[in-house]
Amino acid sequence: MMQETPNKQLYTYEDYLKINDDNQYELIGGELILVPAPKTTHQKISRKLLQIIGTFIDDNNLGELYGAPTDVILTETDKPQPDILFISNERLGIITENNVQGAPDLVIEVLSPSTTSRDKVEKSKMYYTHGVKEYWIIDPDAKVIEVFTSGEKNWNLVEAYGKNGILTSPLLPGLQINLKNVF
Repeated sequence: MMQETPNKQLYTYEDYLKINDDNQYELIGGELILVPAPKTTHQKISRKLLQIIGTFIDDNNLGELYGAPTDVILTETDKPQPDILFISNERLGIITENNVQGAPDLVIEVLSPSTTSRDKVEKSKMYYTHGVKEYWIIDPDAKVIEVFTSGEKNWNLVEAYGKNGILTSPLLPGLQINLKNVF
């Protein structure tokens, strides 16, 4: 008989695949995290960004754009489901039928009350460590989008855009998003 230990169980992607329910989960550092359904404001922002960025990417033949839930396998114990992710043409090989196996070029997370700390701390570090080139954090309540690029030792804040700003992306030159059309 195994003795119980006070340590939390570390989950792997294989463990995650065995879960037999309709809930959405992320796997961060081996911790299995139930992800509640996003609020309608969150969904609206994601949908509008998917439309705007998707059109830009398609018109310029730049790669592939996906919305949640899409499993991103970074390690056996790290499987986030970013709200929006972009993979450039040069890296399309990381896309499989079931998931994305490796770091996307761009990850966008829309904050929710239950995910704010995780998105800004654990997931931010995880995305940086695994080679995401650009990371956007969207605060729907403050109507602010922060755009970060990967620096030598950490994320570099490129700019914080308010609801009246025109967002540009270092990773996607030419993309201009009038945030009045998003918030």
